[in-house]
Amino acid sequence: MITLENNYLKISIAAKGAELQGLYSKETKIEYLWSADPKYWAKHSPVLFPIVGSLKDEHFKYNGVDYKLPRHGFARDHVFAAEKISDTEVVFTLSQSDETLKVYPFYFELKLIYKLIDRKLNLTYEVTNTGTNEMLFSIGAHPAFAVPNTPNTTYEDYYLAFNTDEKLTYWKLEDGLVANETESIELNGHKLNLKHELFYNDALVFKTMQSSCISLLNNKNDYGLHFHFEDFPFFGIWAAPDAPFVCLEPWCGVADGVNHNQELQQKEGIISLAPHKNWTRFWEVECF
Repeated sequence: MITLENNYLKISIAAKGAELQGLYSKETKIEYLWSADPKYWAKHSPVLFPIVGSLKDEHFKYNGVDYKLPRHGFARDHVFAAEKISDTEVVFTLSQSDETLKVYPFYFELKLIYKLIDRKLNLTYEVTNTGTNEMLFSIGAHPAFAVPNTPNTTYEDYYLAFNTDEKLTYWKLEDGLVANETESIELNGHKLNLKHELFYNDALVFKTMQSSCISLLNNKNDYGLHFHFEDFPFFGIWAAPDAPFVCLEPWCGVADGVNHNQELQQKEGIISLAPHKNWTRFWEVECF
């Protein structure tokens, strides 16, 4: 476990999955990250790579060969090499191995760079194609934030505030795959009130969200967080049934559609990266 700390925040990250394990504010004395209680969901903030969501029948085809990958890929289950740059920055690295090449035929280097900047945690994903052919991949975030996170508040006291959207249209899921049916939610002053029933049919999957910041706030006090993200074409919001958390998930990639032909090159949202090229995205969470 590696710990980063500045005057405002203290975080911990595990080498397995390079997964954020704690996000604590010294000012508010609040732990903002979900505790990973296995009663509901035993993870905190996994990285989704080299796919996001589920493949149809857990398989994809590439150059005439069939490969099997579990939901959200394999990176979250592998141990990353870690290099602590300073008290406020660490770099985790994962590369292909004989094991990964059996299920994903690409050479790559995946870096997760955690950095504390005042009251913000910045997480940058950097993907490098270290092979000689195009690399196809998706990547996404899956951080779970505790709800409630302060005493004398309940789940229903909390809401999500969107900096742009006034209406949200989400795609339904069928057995983890994106269905052909959508539903819309009219927001009240850019606010989505949290209630457990929102997630009884799995995640809400968005393809047309306009916002670049979602704030987790409540009606009882002034504590909360701002979750900043840009250039992620898809977004998921999820919680396990009746669980005391909410996941805010910016994605570059999305689960297969129910009618997908399983060809990786034709997968919605798939990213093509030329040999020896880099690709980056980042998100930030600001605690207050």
